[in-house]
Amino acid sequence: MKPFLQEVAEDLVARFGNQLENCAIVFNNKRPAAYLQKHFADIIGKPFFSPSVFTIQEFFACSTSYKIADFYLQFFTLHRIYNQLLAEEKLETISSHKFFPLAKIILSDFNQIDADLVDAEKLYRDLEDISVINKEFDYLSPEQYQFLAQFWTSYSEGKHKKQQELFIKMWRRMPKLYQKFHEKLKDQGYLTNGSVYRHLADDITNHQEFISNFDKGKIIFVGFNALSRAEAKIFTQLQEADKALFYFDADSYYLDDTQQEAGLFLRKNLHLIGLKNEFSGKESLMKTAEHNVNIFKVQGQSAQAKILNTILEEDYTNSETVCKTVVVLADEGLLIPTLQTIPTSHNGSPIDLNVTMGFALSTSSIFGLVDLWLTSQLEILQADKVMYKNVEAFLTHPLSGLSQKMRDKILTALLQENRVEVDHKRLLRQSGLFEVFYKKIEEPQFVVTNLLEVLDFVLTRLSNAKTLKKIDAELFVKTIQELNRLHDTFSNHIGKEEIPFVIYLVQKSLQSIAVPLSGDPLNGIQVMGLLETRNLNFDKVIILGFNEGIIPKSSIGNSFIPDSIRRVYGLPVLENLDAISSYMVYRLMQRAKNINFVYNSLTDESTSGEASRILKQLEYESGFNFTYNELNFEVKTEQFRDVQIEKNGNDFIQNKLKRYLDKTKSLSPSAITQYISNPIDFFFNYIAEIKEPKEISAVVEANEIGSILHKVMEYFYADLRKAEITKESIEGQRKKVPQLIQKAFNAVMFKHPDLVMEYKGMQKVILAIVDAYVNIILNQDISQTPFHIISLEQKIEAEISFPLNGKEESIKIFGYIDRVDVKDGITKIIDYKTGSDKLAFKDIDELFNSDGKHINKALIQTLLYTYAYEQFASKTCVEPNLYIVKTMNDPTYGGVWFKSNRQVLRGDFLEEIKPLFLAKLREKLIELFGAPYFKASEVPDNYKYSIYKTLFGK
Repeated sequence: MKPFLQEVAEDLVARFGNQLENCAIVFNNKRPAAYLQKHFADIIGKPFFSPSVFTIQEFFACSTSYKIADFYLQFFTLHRIYNQLLAEEKLETISSHKFFPLAKIILSDFNQIDADLVDAEKLYRDLEDISVINKEFDYLSPEQYQFLAQFWTSYSEGKHKKQQELFIKMWRRMPKLYQKFHEKLKDQGYLTNGSVYRHLADDITNHQEFISNFDKGKIIFVGFNALSRAEAKIFTQLQEADKALFYFDADSYYLDDTQQEAGLFLRKNLHLIGLKNEFSGKESLMKTAEHNVNIFKVQGQSAQAKILNTILEEDYTNSETVCKTVVVLADEGLLIPTLQTIPTSHNGSPIDLNVTMGFALSTSSIFGLVDLWLTSQLEILQADKVMYKNVEAFLTHPLSGLSQKMRDKILTALLQENRVEVDHKRLLRQSGLFEVFYKKIEEPQFVVTNLLEVLDFVLTRLSNAKTLKKIDAELFVKTIQELNRLHDTFSNHIGKEEIPFVIYLVQKSLQSIAVPLSGDPLNGIQVMGLLETRNLNFDKVIILGFNEGIIPKSSIGNSFIPDSIRRVYGLPVLENLDAISSYMVYRLMQRAKNINFVYNSLTDESTSGEASRILKQLEYESGFNFTYNELNFEVKTEQFRDVQIEKNGNDFIQNKLKRYLDKTKSLSPSAITQYISNPIDFFFNYIAEIKEPKEISAVVEANEIGSILHKVMEYFYADLRKAEITKESIEGQRKKVPQLIQKAFNAVMFKHPDLVMEYKGMQKVILAIVDAYVNIILNQDISQTPFHIISLEQKIEAEISFPLNGKEESIKIFGYIDRVDVKDGITKIIDYKTGSDKLAFKDIDELFNSDGKHINKALIQTLLYTYAYEQFASKTCVEPNLYIVKTMNDPTYGGVWFKSNRQVLRGDFLEEIKPLFLAKLREKLIELFGAPYFKASEVPDNYKYSIYKTLFGK
């Protein structure tokens, strides 16, 4: 099927022959130029002088000597004038960062007002007062009056009177802002795109010098659809002056049917505006040609790209034909999944692929480094420190160029210190990239120059090492070009701006950069966005992301001009998007033989899960051949595997266990309780020795709070233990608690008890929690006075013997007892707990039942300490006490003694329990060293917080 641009080329060659070089050809975008020139070359068949080719913006910009102002120049100019107007009204001025989102909307509105030749003063006055509308718009239809009345009523009535007043004041200053903004830009030698359109449309005969450039030929406008008022007026004047030709890509299927929204703007161009289509009267390809449509319903966003290999299989072997195959990304977020799906070669032959839409800088490692630099600079400005996570990200970034040895050395040092924030001066002391990367921004004008230094350093190092990839080189060049442009724009405007705001502007600017990927723009499989397909035709079309809300879009963008006023003044409204999207899809289809629509059927925050309404319309009325495909992923749940680690015959495990029997290694009470709770956890922790990687976090873990509390109590009683502990001595020492808590916090978190630092945020919360816990313990201790302290944080060791395989074996246990007291001749083991431990237990058998629900780890540990201390100190009748700070004061669950069926574990009952406990402990040790397997507990609660859950399949 002959492409539209080929038809245009044939007609132009027939009309102008050798005079074609005197013509100007104007497109909506740059993409079609290469295709048109290819068709010219094929038709003419010999060297020729090409006509000038422009985009519409480039063409109109040629009509003026003024430069086009970029967004940032417009923003700074607008902000300065806006604050001047506020000062005239004796109102407080607005800062740049607060004005920025407002400015984006205002500038967009100004541009639309200019492009559609709207009287800005009148429009904003109408927004201010409905009475003016009623007086001056006597020609409005009842429907237009209704639009305005509905808007004003809904705005004036309600609860937001203050906001209404602020909006009315803003609308009042808008005409003056609009006028002064354009005047100020013009004084600087600049215009906006919209004002270029307005000036050219006022009377094109005033631009005779511009028009005379094409006296020997014509100005040819190709493939336009939706026109602004300015474009329509300019086109009309050029047509009346016999200076222009128009080639509209239209099909009578949607052009002649007024119900078809795809033809909305073409009908307006041809019938209302009166532009002449050089291709009028052609037969309808939508009606006469065969169209095969495949619909693919898939589950998941990225899954849409994954079926491309199925659709494109035949194109992989024959991808050199011009205008053969295109992959259209209605959702441009599908670019990366698409590139990851389409292979570079097929059956040993390279696949010719061209990506028009460009690779976004924001998805590259270069932007990752830039973004990290911007974030780090904000932290340095705020506190002269950088968060550890950002330092770690810098150290491990692929572009930092640090050796693995240096990375490990720095990260290990920081992990040992457990610092959430790293001092800025410390980072500067490192040489090379550290010094450049962490150089502090002193003035706002240095934001761009300092960033350029960082990029230059990295780029030079990569070039010298010859490790610079082609796409990275192009991204570096584009980034540096953009930064240089920003530097030129910023130089006269940011002297008094805040540095964080300038950083924000740089970040926003770089996010919009994209670099075209290499490929043949004519041959092979083309990948592009929907807007880039304008004027182009392909035999095979695949559209990914064909969902409602994407095609057409569900929002026209932010504006201060409400829908009702937009309709009165003929500004774009939401329905325009429907008509534009429909036209782009229909014109792609009219010359295509094989059409493929792929959409995501899953509903999430970004998609409705519904196919586009355009597809529904085509299904209903077109008569095309539709084939429906549904890609369902079979959901399989992995069958539960009862993981058992066999000990017998495994030399590694036997050697690890033998260390305990040889007493070259001791078992801690926590190791024993871990085995009892979930034997397979013991294997991973103490036999395989798989440890959780150490991390630095601003969040203090629960076990760290317990460690801080233990340290505080050790400091508190360190001096008092020399004498009898009385209520008075505790109260006297209590005033030192805050400083002892800080000392303990520093010792546990930073391994530096005497560290002087300022506590903030969560650290203050932790200090307060520990303070509350300490006072609960001290209140309990006061109720027990007088007593003597025998030891604090005492390390004890003892042996436990048990029979194994016909021999008597033994192991050594060790632990640190928080405190040993003596009161009324009774020795007490004191254990502090900050968790959810309980004093109640069922019986001794259940304590050791790995598949039971009544394991009390705190009791097992405390009784182990008791047994060990009795062996160590040659004492009897030692009593275990547990200080559970969360419940110690509770009248029901409080206290310090364990209980079984309301019987308190002390005195005779305790002495009865001890031998039973020891017997069950021996049985468990026999199981540990003699059972054939390590396996998981049958009770999930016993390993609820295990870090190894994914390893044993539960």
